[in-house]
Amino acid sequence: MGSDVSSVKKILRQQIRGALAELSDQEKAWSDKELIARFLEHPALEGARTILVYYGVGTEIDTRGLIETLWAQGRRVCLPKCLPDRQMEARVVTSFGDLEPDAYGIPAPKEGCETVAREDLDLILVPGLCFDSRGSRLGQGGGYYDRYLEDHDGLTIGLCREDFFQINLPREPFDAWVRYVLTEEGQVWPNRDPDL
Repeated sequence: MGSDVSSVKKILRQQIRGALAELSDQEKAWSDKELIARFLEHPALEGARTILVYYGVGTEIDTRGLIETLWAQGRRVCLPKCLPDRQMEARVVTSFGDLEPDAYGIPAPKEGCETVAREDLDLILVPGLCFDSRGSRLGQGGGYYDRYLEDHDGLTIGLCREDFFQINLPREPFDAWVRYVLTEEGQVWPNRDPDL
């Protein structure tokens, strides 16, 4: 069963990557702007002081402007640092000068950046190729966030382009959920029912 789901996810991942790559620069820029706006106006952000965000690359949502806005608001911004065995940790960054390309070519915190325990994060912005109506996500396939979010019940938000929002993604037991999913239209899923 698990290998069948894994195969389906692999095919879906390829299809969505291909479709995302076909977005025009204008479509992507508009979508990015709207998604970031929905995130910044979300009530969950109001009391969040320490936030883990990701640095969007390729067809991912461009989060560079979001990071700058969060700094300007006086928030403590963390970015993920990939570790061996597909583990990751959150590290504080105070400028883009704190970043260097990791093994995947993604800007990541340098060694000297302060590490923040997961339980000290007020909110985590979780990346994904797409999300579904249960708060499930289809990631890039590395498993870093699935491991990091295991047994985590804190605030998590996923940003999903409206055209890629799914009703019911294939899931494996270790796949991470997010509490809120936002599209350009606004919030599409307020919370998840674990029995769904």
